[in-house]
Formats: sequence, structure tokens, C-alpha cells
Amino acid sequence: MIPVSLSDEFDTVIVLDTETTGLNARNDRIIELAAARIRKDTPGEAPDEEIDLFLRLPEGDSIPPEIVTLTGITDEILLREGVPEEEAARRFSELFTGERTLVVAYNAQFDLCFLYYFLLRHGREGLLRGVRFLDALTVYRDRRSYPHKLANAVETYNLHTQNTHRAIDDTLAAFELLGKMAEEKDDLAQYVNLFGYSKKYGISGQRISSVTYKPQGYDPLRPLYEI
Repeated sequence: MIPVSLSDEFDTVIVLDTETTGLNARNDRIIELAAARIRKDTPGEAPDEEIDLFLRLPEGDSIPPEIVTLTGITDEILLREGVPEEEAARRFSELFTGERTLVVAYNAQFDLCFLYYFLLRHGREGLLRGVRFLDALTVYRDRRSYPHKLANAVETYNLHTQNTHRAIDDTLAAFELLGKMAEEKDDLAQYVNLFGYSKKYGISGQRISSVTYKPQGYDPLRPLYEI
């Protein structure tokens, strides 16, 4: 079920996560893309559609050792189970069935930058036109004091799904987190297209033109949307 505060504005909510070869969205690549979709007419609380795709790297590229250690994803897994980027882009695009779509991620700035360049390479960047975004990390920063990793949110809200640095697990954790935060205080609509960032580190990657960015403290005294 789409949270009440979002249900008047959106027909479809898609929660996603990526695992990548590095931090540079323009030059590094997505190696795992996962997403969970729920639509307005979806019965119950579970997603009506999920995808979890490994993506093959260009010939000659390999996964850096530190990424293998973090995620457990290896070059052998990509060769054995991976799909071409073009196929992954097509299958991801098929999730966008409603006219009014919200895309959610935990630390959405990171994933959306990678998603844009991934879609751009296959002529599908227009898929994001008119789509709106919600950063679950921004909401969590307003709800709880530091630290603010997804693992901390999993523990705080006693989520069933664990943060494993695998895209499908982190997607489902973020999906569950969204529901728990709405139960706690359903002001999620106030955070649509509003991303908080650390004053110390600034905004990571390219700004998204439709998003408003505001500096956000580690222990905020009031919600970011009231500042």
C-alpha cells in the first residue's frame, strides 16, 4: 500500500538500489540493479513487482577488489548471471506503468546519478522526465540522530530485511523502511524532491534539476521542509 500522504499524488512508487564499480556516476558502472514497485491498486503491503539484475561490464573491465569485498559480487557472477546493460535498461523501464511515479532510494542522490547515466547510454533518459524523487536518508536524518547508515535504520525500526550491500536486500529494506516511517509520522509527501546534504561534504555528484537541496544537520531541531 502506498503511504497515505503519497497516495493522492502518485499512482506508482518504485524503490531502488544499485551496486556499482565505484563512486563516479559518469565513468563507473552499475553491476547490480534492483527495484521494487507498488501501485495504487496493489493489494496488501508487498511489492507487486520486483527485479534484481546483475549487469555485465564492458569487455576488458573488471570489478575492483574493494567492491568485491564489500558486495560479494565477482566478475564470475557477472559473466554467469549478468545481462547486457541494454536488456537491464529495458526491464527497468517496464516498471514505469503509471502516469504519476515516485522513485525512492536510500541516499537517492548516489543511485539517481548512476541511473541517469545508465539510461542515457541506451537512449532511455527520458524515462525520468516528470518523475519525482524521495530520499529515505533525508527523512531518516530528520527522525533519528547520527549515525545514519541504512544499517542503522534497519536496527532502529527493527526491519525484517537486513542491509547487506546487495542491491535487492537494500531495496527491500528501504521499501520496508518507507512503510515504517509512514506509520511513525506520515509526512513523506513533504520530502518529495527535497534532498538534505552534509555541510561538511557537500552535494555528491551532479545536481538533479527538479530537486531542492538543503544543508541538513546530524541532529536537526525541526524537519528539513520547515527550514
